[in-house]
Amino acid sequence: MSSHQNKNPKISVASVEHHSPLSPPDISIQGQECTQLEGQRSDHKQLDHGQHQPGGKRFPLCLLVHDIRVPANVGSLFRLADALGIEQLWLTGDTAVPPDNKLRKTARSTEKYVAYEVVEEPEPILKMLQKKGYRIVSLELTNNSTPLNEFCISCEERICLVVGSENYGVNPSLLSLSDTVVHIPMQGVNSSMNLATACAIVCYTFVQQLQETQS
Repeated sequence: MSSHQNKNPKISVASVEHHSPLSPPDISIQGQECTQLEGQRSDHKQLDHGQHQPGGKRFPLCLLVHDIRVPANVGSLFRLADALGIEQLWLTGDTAVPPDNKLRKTARSTEKYVAYEVVEEPEPILKMLQKKGYRIVSLELTNNSTPLNEFCISCEERICLVVGSENYGVNPSLLSLSDTVVHIPMQGVNSSMNLATACAIVCYTFVQQLQETQS
């Protein structure tokens, strides 16, 4: 077991540090669905943070975050995981880890509520998750990757999404362990987008499908 510093620690595979999430704060006001009839205007009053009602649901979706060195990007992934009900983050390689002030700032302290584990080597984690029935899906553009809009999740399927370095993408050794590789079709001249933005698009798509398979 190793204590966390602001710089990325090296933690052996055999020594995994698990961080269980805190329970979200109790919020009293319940959100309501708003229906607007055609031809009618509805008054909308912006709610503040204290009026938010957490859903509390977790989906069978985890993230393996490898070699993401920018703390702000990792913080954004924590915030994303909290918002979409992602069950856990695996932080591997040279990924920035809590405690880190820049990470905490972009995470908005959601690292307290999302379970995460810090491991140096990602390959044993992916093999372990596969044995538990997880489908390993890497987010990367390759010569035969699947467009996100063509990717389907089966009923009761569990997913581990692998995201890699901001500069070099998903490591080839992790691509070789993946069951599927998906990419976001791009309409512009650029072939990529910000890591956290791309991950948010993919995770939201996955969660929507998981909700449909559970209904």
